[in-house]
Amino acid sequence: MKKLDIVAAVLVVVGGLNWGLVAIAKFDLVATLFGLDFGQTNTASRIVYGLVGLAAVYQIVEQAAIRRRWSREPRVATA
Repeated sequence: MKKLDIVAAVLVVVGGLNWGLVAIAKFDLVATLFGLDFGQTNTASRIVYGLVGLAAVYQIVEQAAIRRRWSREPRVATA
């Protein structure tokens, strides 16, 4: 599960950086990587955008579990 956590975090960062670049510099990194102009999409870019969205949903839903998995404190058994 930790690998999925890392992949989701990377995708959320990519999405955040892309939106920051869109806002600040009117530059769409994902579109550029796929040889498209600003605002254009194709199947590959829509897949990337979809994965970024799924990663965000995953992190929202699994937030507590992710924190437990990455905690340095030992788990305490409850009776």
